[in-house]
Amino acid sequence: MNTERDLSPLTPNIVRALNDKMYEKRKVAALEIEKLVREFVAQNNAAQIKHVILILSQEFALSQHPHSRKGGLIGLAACSIALGKDSGQYLRELIEPVLTCFNDADSRLRYYACEALYNIVKVARGAVLPHFNVLFDGLSKLAADPDPNVKSGSELLDRLLKDIVTESNKFDLVGFVPLLRERIYSNNQYARQFIISWILVLENVPDINLLEYLPEILDGLFQILGDNSKEIRKM
Repeated sequence: MNTERDLSPLTPNIVRALNDKMYEKRKVAALEIEKLVREFVAQNNAAQIKHVILILSQEFALSQHPHSRKGGLIGLAACSIALGKDSGQYLRELIEPVLTCFNDADSRLRYYACEALYNIVKVARGAVLPHFNVLFDGLSKLAADPDPNVKSGSELLDRLLKDIVTESNKFDLVGFVPLLRERIYSNNQYARQFIISWILVLENVPDINLLEYLPEILDGLFQILGDNSKEIRKM
């Protein structure tokens, strides 16, 4: 545990509460972190903001202890909320530890990771697009998650990301197509639904010409047409 170490600027009370098994205590700590980061934003203190994010990542979100990991996730989301429009400058540092938690064996933790990433993406909006491929990669795995709560959490995040892509003219289709081509060969029916839903969204964005890349994904689409599910074949 990291309770005895000096993790300033996080106070001992914040550290203790972030490690607590009770969600309510971790939530209180997150509100304190939000307040702290807002002060750093007002002072234009980028070094301290980075330091807080680093502590929350290394000491909490990537910790061996499940309650610490949960504390790290809610803490990183609180940082993002406090940063507001400035969160774009710190997105890599905010997103990467959360995505690591997508692979956690504990379904509650995967759910909390979805929730944290939803809050980060909701604040950053279009600024997340340079990180789209890693977000898509993480979401494509959660689309097939055996836990229904994790799946519904990932669907909320997926809808938010689709809205952002639809309203933006900065989507990097060229960078995305290789990942799409790789993922289209999944045999999991939920992963297939996820892939097709994204093809449909991109097809409907006026600034995106998916037809140019049809040869890249056509073989995969024909494979999906052989799926046992009537609904997937119809999609």
